[in-house]
Amino acid sequence: MPLREGVLWQIRVGIVRLLTIGEEGSLITLGFWGAGDLVGHPLARIQPCQIECLTNVEAMRLEIGQCGNLQQVMLTHIAQMQELIRIRHGQIAKRLQLLLTWLATKFGSPTEQGHLINLRLTHQQIAEAIGTSRVTVTRLLLELERNNCIGYSGQQCIILHDHGWEIPISGY
Repeated sequence: MPLREGVLWQIRVGIVRLLTIGEEGSLITLGFWGAGDLVGHPLARIQPCQIECLTNVEAMRLEIGQCGNLQQVMLTHIAQMQELIRIRHGQIAKRLQLLLTWLATKFGSPTEQGHLINLRLTHQQIAEAIGTSRVTVTRLLLELERNNCIGYSGQQCIILHDHGWEIPISGY
């Protein structure tokens, strides 16, 4: 989705993430946005910045003047970015648990097995969101699965089981 001066996109269907690039070239996730959310240049003033579609997305283009609740939208963006900054600090295993819990709250739905995160993220995308390596995320997810803290749906979406989140993950 293009970022243009004075243009917002209202997500109708799908999920996007907002990214920037760190000094060392690593991708940094600034936010995840879904149906009903607004994204665009007026809300993301950091450079460089891009919007990546994580699913098939339908969005409606809005001029900045068409957004009657811009102040509330900006506050929502700030709150989400602050939450993701908070998640990026501390022990890596805890970062992963916080991110998965946050994603389940924002994009999840209850199931018999636990809470389904209705979003397929690669291990690399998860690593970028919590500030670690893909290899570390893969190891931690395997350990969470072995400890029966998570499972996977038929579409390979993560299911957070309703028990076991306080099980320590070794070495991280």
